Amino acid sequence: MAGLMRTTREIKGLAPDAIPYGELLEAQEPVILKGVVRQWPLVQTGYEGPEAAMDYLLPFYNGRPIAGYTGRPEIKGRYFYNDDVSGLNFEGERVPLDEYLGRIREHLHQADPPSFYIGSTDVDGHLPGLRNENELVLDDPMFAANPPIVSIWIGNRTIASAHHDMSNNLACCMVGRRRFTLFPPEQIANLYPGPLEPTPGGQVVSMVDFGAPDLDRYPRFREALAAAEVAELEPGDALFYPAMWWHQVEALDAFNVMINYWWNTSPAFMDTPMTTLLHGLLSLRDRPEPEKRAWQALFDYYVFGPAGRAAEHLPEHARGNLAPLDELKARRLRAYLLNRLNR
Repeated sequence: MAGLMRTTREIKGLAPDAIPYGELLEAQEPVILKGVVRQWPLVQTGYEGPEAAMDYLLPFYNGRPIAGYTGRPEIKGRYFYNDDVSGLNFEGERVPLDEYLGRIREHLHQADPPSFYIGSTDVDGHLPGLRNENELVLDDPMFAANPPIVSIWIGNRTIASAHHDMSNNLACCMVGRRRFTLFPPEQIANLYPGPLEPTPGGQVVSMVDFGAPDLDRYPRFREALAAAEVAELEPGDALFYPAMWWHQVEALDAFNVMINYWWNTSPAFMDTPMTTLLHGLLSLRDRPEPEKRAWQALFDYYVFGPAGRAAEHLPEHARGNLAPLDELKARRLRAYLLNRLNR
């Protein structure tokens, strides 16, 4: 499948304190920052082998349980649904990190091991001090009001099925190799999204098995592949991709570690658009088609068009909720909406 897709663009020779975050956001496309974190101690220790990397991590661990997800060998690392989509094909538990790493260590040289996966774990909350030795320089003004969330991902050969996130992402490959398969947001219909809930990792995932796509059942996936790109990461590489891009993530070695930085540039008082989508299902989806087209025009005018257009012809004192929001106005609007929803 990878041979059908173009390769993600690379930038070489960047220092960790010279990442052009503003330019990356403006371009709105994935890009590999080749070798940008290669000198981090975790990366260098990982070159010595999986056990050395585990031994490096453990002194930072503060004992707080992590969420560990384990799948049978038969799932071949693909964290997904069971056969009839009535549940998930793996189990989750709260477990000490040292114990879970011990399980991974026991199966390092096994040909067909269980799948072990620690996803999106807060670095500072569980491994305080790790960032002191392995940290990007985040001095761009955009981070003053929107400091990134920094998470660590650990496991063996696993597959996170294609999904999207609502934040911009800089994924730093620390130990082991990773492959990202990326799709622009407009490919959603061609990726055949699964149920809104439950989901394997919190976000809706594609129902297509990228390793063996059933093109009779999912024929539009061919169109998605035509628009896709693949990013192959070595330890020390970082991948930037914008919010809302779909991505499947494959950890390719017996032990893998990734640290990622998530951030948004929207004001913190803004609600998640997923709430709007869910309410749209409740209030719009099943209306007659002429009404839906009329509401689509209203949304284009009030929401998806230029932010100031709907109020520009009104006196300032009469703009109400059409005026730019701030934290106080957002709180009032939220209270108004809750009152209407609770009627």
